[in-house]
Amino acid sequence: MEKNSKIYVAGHRGLVGSAIKRSLEAKGYTNIIGRSHAELDLTDAKAVDDFFAAERPEYVFLAAAKVGGIMANSIYRAEFILINLQIQNNIISAAHKYGVRKLMFLGSSCIYPKMAPQPMTEECLLTGELEYTNEPYALAKISGIRLCESMNLQYGTNYIAVMPTNLYGKNDNYNLETSHVLPAQIRKMHLAKALDEGNWAAIRRDLNARPVEGVDGNADEATIVSILEKYGIRADASGHVSLTLWGTGTPLREFLHSDDMADACVFLMENVDFKDIVAGRNMKEVRNTHINVGSGTELSIGELAQMVKRIVGFAGELKWDATKPDGTPRKLMDVSRLANLGWRYRIGLDEGIRGVYDNYCANM
Repeated sequence: MEKNSKIYVAGHRGLVGSAIKRSLEAKGYTNIIGRSHAELDLTDAKAVDDFFAAERPEYVFLAAAKVGGIMANSIYRAEFILINLQIQNNIISAAHKYGVRKLMFLGSSCIYPKMAPQPMTEECLLTGELEYTNEPYALAKISGIRLCESMNLQYGTNYIAVMPTNLYGKNDNYNLETSHVLPAQIRKMHLAKALDEGNWAAIRRDLNARPVEGVDGNADEATIVSILEKYGIRADASGHVSLTLWGTGTPLREFLHSDDMADACVFLMENVDFKDIVAGRNMKEVRNTHINVGSGTELSIGELAQMVKRIVGFAGELKWDATKPDGTPRKLMDVSRLANLGWRYRIGLDEGIRGVYDNYCANM
């Protein structure tokens, strides 16, 4: 990419897209374009086609997607497969039609089988049954990988796919209905701490910034207590506060800061083409050309909760609801393919969570 190349970041306001935009700007790229959902509905094929026809981007980062945690994936199954298929099909087909020089498709580690060998290499794809709760989302992302590969093989395009591990960072989603595990834990711990300290001003400030199911900080105390209890934050008759989280806390997870993810994406766009990934392969059997992006380190959800508890300063009790699903037992990425290309993460989890929580508190 040239510094003045026209670069379209789809999803530029989201967790990963905004980080990619910041990374590009920091590296001196000057012609970055983006559209909010209000400006461009990516599920509308004609609108996407019109946008590409008018703007003619040379490079595309496809970071737009409908995403969510285990609760959202369980509830909105149809939306997770339909909307993601629409977004990626519209953008990838328009990229081909209007001659985009290179496209990067961002997927997710949930594409791998529930019981995949650990750590998961790129070759694990489609070797076993997917985890049920996020199967619709995973199928959409798998289709995106195969679409990019197929376009490259049939039309000679240069589309590469990256599969990030669990991400967190600035501009994360803290909606308790749809958030992923780490931002959900951060917000729940923050609210539980405020309740434990009797700091109703902090609770109301939080709910005014990010209402929960329509409940904001102007609601009466009983309504607020009820919505907090729905999400596991409770005070008993003596005032003792506990936080109940879903599952057993035993599944193992890997986390990567969104700034590291963005750095990896820009690195790959600058240095690695599809032809480099498939060099030496049997062209009759080219598949699994995506690249895992992660830290290569893991911890249990329970250990993560204790880390967040310490950083936030919640002094109450943590409990686990084993009647709720755990999801995949373990999801550690094998990142040797990326390491061999010359990239490694920089931001440690403790450091990253501290920065994210500071940012969370500052944006109320």
